[in-house]
Amino acid sequence: MKNITVFASGRGSNFQTICEHSASGYIPGNVNLLVASKPDIGACGIAERFSVPVYVYAPKEFPSRQDADRALLHALQEHDTDYIALAGWLKLISTDIVSAFPFRMVNIHPALLPFFGGKGMYGHHVHEAVRKSGMQVSGATVHFVNERYDEGHILLQRAVAISTTDTPDEIADRVLKIEHEIYPEALKLLLEDRVHVADNRVILEPAE
Repeated sequence: MKNITVFASGRGSNFQTICEHSASGYIPGNVNLLVASKPDIGACGIAERFSVPVYVYAPKEFPSRQDADRALLHALQEHDTDYIALAGWLKLISTDIVSAFPFRMVNIHPALLPFFGGKGMYGHHVHEAVRKSGMQVSGATVHFVNERYDEGHILLQRAVAISTTDTPDEIADRVLKIEHEIYPEALKLLLEDRVHVADNRVILEPAE
């Protein structure tokens, strides 16, 4: 069975969804490790409930960011990580780690990329920007990770209708429900080897 490592920086609702869908067998993979940005985030409590080991990524404890990234890559290799799922991870992934997992690292973004993405566009900032834009739809995007924020190939997207009277919190609630639907679906497709990239586009193969 393939191993999925999840990176999280917050409360971990997408991490919990991934764990639940792995435990049920919907995602044909094992959640082998949580990489946390801090030892006291909500995702760590979820990891404990699902008996998932935790690695805290703490660059300040190393002489350089490069040393921290080498230690992280070593931890991923030690745990036999096959795929990486970013779930609310706020740091830019280093080139060395991206290169080690080509088209095996995905992220979920709380908007319909390529709109409302890029550096600084995370969490509440995204929903504030969507509201100010006057858009009547928002949604979520699962995309492959490259060396730039939110610019990797799009794997799955789903839209949700919103109103110009919705608050950012109301938009966030609607989008989060979509995130919890499409992230397990995207990981299932990926681990079943039904995702291919050709001519700069992602092709999803039907189930056999």
